[in-house]
Amino acid sequence: MTADSTLESRPVKRGDADGEETLEGLLGDAVLGRDDHENAPAVVIRPDEVQAVLATLRDEAGFDHCSCVTAQQYPDRFETIYHLKSYADPTREVSVVVPTPTREPKGESAAPVFETANWHEREAYDLIGTEYEAHPDLRRILLPETWQGHPLSLDYDAEQSQIVTLSEHANPIAGDEHDTTSETMFLNIGPHHPSTHGVLHVKAVLDGETVVDVDPDIGYIHRCEEQMCQESTYRHQIMPYPDRWDWVSSGLLNEWAYARTIEALADVDVPAYAQVIRTMGAELSRLASHFIAIGTYALDIVGEFCAAFQYAIRDRELVLDCLEALTGQRMMFNYFRVGGVAWDLPEPRGEFIANVRDVLDGFPAKLEEYHDLLVTNEIFQRRCVDTGVLEPTVAKDYGCTGPVARGSGIDYDLRRDDPYGYYDELEWDVVTEPDGDNFARLLVRLGEIEESAKIVDQCLDLLADWPEDDRTVQSNVPRTLKPEADAESYRAVEGAKGELGIYIRSDGTETPARFKIRSPCFSNLSALPEIARGEYVADLIAAIGSLDCIMGEVDR
Repeated sequence: MTADSTLESRPVKRGDADGEETLEGLLGDAVLGRDDHENAPAVVIRPDEVQAVLATLRDEAGFDHCSCVTAQQYPDRFETIYHLKSYADPTREVSVVVPTPTREPKGESAAPVFETANWHEREAYDLIGTEYEAHPDLRRILLPETWQGHPLSLDYDAEQSQIVTLSEHANPIAGDEHDTTSETMFLNIGPHHPSTHGVLHVKAVLDGETVVDVDPDIGYIHRCEEQMCQESTYRHQIMPYPDRWDWVSSGLLNEWAYARTIEALADVDVPAYAQVIRTMGAELSRLASHFIAIGTYALDIVGEFCAAFQYAIRDRELVLDCLEALTGQRMMFNYFRVGGVAWDLPEPRGEFIANVRDVLDGFPAKLEEYHDLLVTNEIFQRRCVDTGVLEPTVAKDYGCTGPVARGSGIDYDLRRDDPYGYYDELEWDVVTEPDGDNFARLLVRLGEIEESAKIVDQCLDLLADWPEDDRTVQSNVPRTLKPEADAESYRAVEGAKGELGIYIRSDGTETPARFKIRSPCFSNLSALPEIARGEYVADLIAAIGSLDCIMGEVDR
């Protein structure tokens, strides 16, 4: 793609697009060319027209979800891609490509249009070196401020020494301990604190017990997952990495995000039988994730090792027993394969199905226990009802998805709205709650446990009756995958925490030229200041837990 690419007319919807305006007609002179991706049409625009273009697409075309921002460097230019969707219909997608010259990689910031771009652009600046004019806070987000260079840029010297100056360890409020015009106090929470649910540092400004402002400080366990994937082969070496992003429970969901992207990029089909197994395994992972989220949240609110936490760990272990029988692992599953899954259900087959059914049969009574312990608990209600409120418009502006968005009444679930696997053949409902508070996010996760159990039960019915001679677990995939050079695709699945997406650009070799991970926790956590301002310190802790963030996925 170059800036003088030939224009062509194409609607802004994946699939049927009758009545849709073309991108060129909508955006006019801001468009420099076209660079259509595998999943969506893409327009190349001038770097000084970013805000105008994105505002037009949001306000006039309904692309109100900036789901991901990808930055990368070519030999002759830098490039930022804004992946836009519609919350009402995520199959409506468009990519906005912003090329900038190598000598001055600077474009207009999208943060004034989509607040979620604030963190995404900081990450692009940190790792690639792209700068964004009018950005409200352009500084590193994953690496220390003293880091030398940008690790994913083409000219980065990985062997250079890194110098951490003494200022890195200075008192962050030196000279400001007493402000005669204010009664505020600066408080560090974390990074090593149980209530931060991982290595998260929260910089809080307090007025007495009231939170005036919050700045989440991330990056303490950044592990270069994107760079490692870029140095690994599509066919065999990348698949073990996704388990390690959200390492708590969402391994198969993470694996599916990568599988969906590479299968679309390399035009690989998945047998229907393998799709059923994938769907069952993914929902078992969702159950395990939600149980640990509910249990640890009970600790945040009630304190100590309360009964709800012990019950949640008990039930999560039962789900992990099922996953271990299926995959051979309890944590890093590495069960999905490009084109299917590693192997069929364990033998004896009937015993595995019966064991999983036994676990599911116990859920209705156990969910009643959770409702008795938490939902109807007066103390829990006083801590969670009407605290940590996230308005729907604010949630969309920050790119929130998953239970965080659905707890604010946003009816958005990729399993239904952009179907994959076997979801569109099954009976289940998307759970939403209208209030947008800490309590609503808990109710969504409890409701999703019930719906995931329904999905798993239907999958077991299908697997039990599937003809033996048609149980194909993998399609015929070439030993070496080399997607077409310059092919690009962004695809996503509905992870336990929300939209988990992968962008891949191929260069014709067996390794990606660019591999970008769109973490739902990253976007959800960026909304913490909006949730916490005006609340008490105890409510800030409740808000952090209600987001259910795993820092390994945030930092990647």
